[in-house]
Amino acid sequence: MWKGRFAQDTSSLVEQFGESISYDWRLFPHDVAGSIAHARAQLNAGLLTEEEFSSIEEGLRGIETDIREGRFEFRTSLEDIHMNIEAELTKRIGAAGGKLHTARSRNDQVATDTRLYCRTQIDGLLTAITGLEKVLLDQASRYAATVMPGYTHLQRGQPVTAGHHLLAYVEMLERDKGRLADCRKRLNISPLGSGALAGSTINLDRNAIAKELGFDGITHNSMDAIADRDYIAELLFTISMCGVHLSRLSEDLILWCSSEFGFLNLSDAHTTGSSLMPQKKNPDVCEITRGKTGRLVGNLMNLLVAMKGLPITYNRDLQEDKPPLFDSVDTLLLVLAVNTEMIAAMEMREEKCLAAASDPMLLATDLADALVKSGVPFRSAHELVGKAVAESVKSGVPLDQLDLKEIDDAYTDEMKSVFSLEVALAARTNVGAPSVENVKREVERWQACL
Repeated sequence: MWKGRFAQDTSSLVEQFGESISYDWRLFPHDVAGSIAHARAQLNAGLLTEEEFSSIEEGLRGIETDIREGRFEFRTSLEDIHMNIEAELTKRIGAAGGKLHTARSRNDQVATDTRLYCRTQIDGLLTAITGLEKVLLDQASRYAATVMPGYTHLQRGQPVTAGHHLLAYVEMLERDKGRLADCRKRLNISPLGSGALAGSTINLDRNAIAKELGFDGITHNSMDAIADRDYIAELLFTISMCGVHLSRLSEDLILWCSSEFGFLNLSDAHTTGSSLMPQKKNPDVCEITRGKTGRLVGNLMNLLVAMKGLPITYNRDLQEDKPPLFDSVDTLLLVLAVNTEMIAAMEMREEKCLAAASDPMLLATDLADALVKSGVPFRSAHELVGKAVAESVKSGVPLDQLDLKEIDDAYTDEMKSVFSLEVALAARTNVGAPSVENVKREVERWQACL
């Protein structure tokens, strides 16, 4: 494609070093769609005849089919998906194929292809995340009244329900979907027509091209359009954030599966054994999910570091945007699929959850609240309950069995009624709190939303 300028063939080692066809072949449906829209604009501008356009469109459709069905032979010497398709098109239809690249550069071509790819993959990710949300909702409904400890610093804090705990992850995943939708909105503008960096003296109807490709509009600065990879970085951040949420969920499930907690049973289909220890049942899906999050974050860092020192517009460094993009999309889609299947099959051990939540220490804050309701300032109430806790620890007498009046006259006999999990949860009726009725309403609200 540049033979007029060079007297020597490209070194085979340089070809190997510089090729991207080994991974960017995945852009082929988007490259074909963009090329057809570009060719139609050429037709409307009088640069192609009807016969030439039909030949180009038919040829491109045929190439797309051959690639999809595994019959296309990619050539490393042609570097990338763009030139592989264009060269094959010219081979099949003759001179008309050589007209396709008029008023277009590989720079605006790849920017268009990657935007189309990201848009398609975001739609798939949104569907996959919604699927995970739905199984979390099913389990939250099933265990809406299953009492368990809530933790801070990995220490038992206050009673919640398993349903309320699982709904926390629905909230996180919904934020991830919001970020994906925002990213989709920002990337859905067409750079095609920006040329190599300064447009072209052959002016095609960019708005018509954008409309055909489903874009909401066009870019307004040719240099930024070529240099911009913000949309990929934003997508990789959102994927990383979703991975972090799934990693935190995995950590909870790993803890719950341990003998020390014993709150959860994962199905045999979603766990593995040990090659040495026959008793083991390992939560490998959770652990691999947690590990893959590092990979997702690493892919984001890969792109940001590649971008940070680049002058605008196009630099070959930007070829390195696609491996982390493809890998992150593939990784998150697989992680979502396997976690959806695993969570749908898991079972909470309700008796273990209840036993852990029955520690009266979890209701120490409720005791302080009771003092506040009787007129004691909160800081004083906090101190009085702290003294009761210290006495319980020192004496070995459970907090709910202490004679609280011996600690301070501010305590009354009625205050012992706070040491009831049912009462404690039923009292948490404010929006966002874990009463059983709140949890059930939240499940219904989310089911309606989704």
